[in-house]
Amino acid sequence: MNLTQPAVTKQIQSLEEEYSTKLFEYKGRSLHITDDGLLLKQFAESQHYNEVELISMLNRTERRVLRLGATKSIGDSALNEYLQRYLQQDQHNLSLVVANTTRLLSLLDAGELDFVVVEGLFEKIKYEVRLLKRERFVGICALQHPFAGTSVPVQALAGQNLFVREPGSGTRDIFERELKGLGYDLSLFNRVTELSSFQPLKKMVASSLGISFLYQSVVDADSHIAQFSLDDTVEEHEFNIVWLKHTTALRYVDAFFQE
Repeated sequence: MNLTQPAVTKQIQSLEEEYSTKLFEYKGRSLHITDDGLLLKQFAESQHYNEVELISMLNRTERRVLRLGATKSIGDSALNEYLQRYLQQDQHNLSLVVANTTRLLSLLDAGELDFVVVEGLFEKIKYEVRLLKRERFVGICALQHPFAGTSVPVQALAGQNLFVREPGSGTRDIFERELKGLGYDLSLFNRVTELSSFQPLKKMVASSLGISFLYQSVVDADSHIAQFSLDDTVEEHEFNIVWLKHTTALRYVDAFFQE
């Protein structure tokens, strides 16, 4: 920021005086943002987005490129119909960013995306959220694997090799949450290998090198792998459309999904 620490402190104190509230507080020797500080931050992010939109309107420069983001599970399958329909109109153009949930929400907060479509866990209270669909979350294995076409208890996973996405991805967050709910974590497995791309992950599974857990739409068209389910877990999870509160981004959501 090219500011000294005293200058930053002065800015914070000025904001706290302006809004008559505490924005940061010390817990021990660490500085933490308060709930009011988070509220102000979210408001500022929304107003920054709206200001950019206002400048575009005042300059009579209609923005032609829709900026959206999607997680890999969704970008690889669930948006195809919407993308095709949107781009059939010559006046439409878009930029699609495919990344994990954590990265996409960071770009959304910075005003670099109009909306995102994500799966997995996030703080819904911070955003405007619309449900796109619910999708089954399934286990995948090689065709000849004993799990193929069955439902297995979590204890049966012990000693298996597991392929997972990187930290911050929706599929990994969901799977780890399901494990935790059953009293286990990734240490249950013999080996845990991180692969950020679905294609090599599915190839490793098809080669009998391990198992994984993905959304059904990602694996349905692959005839080289089998599916199984895990007992006592939530089978369906949400795909959500997410945008900043109190912004004009809703018009982009409606235009893309033709609501």
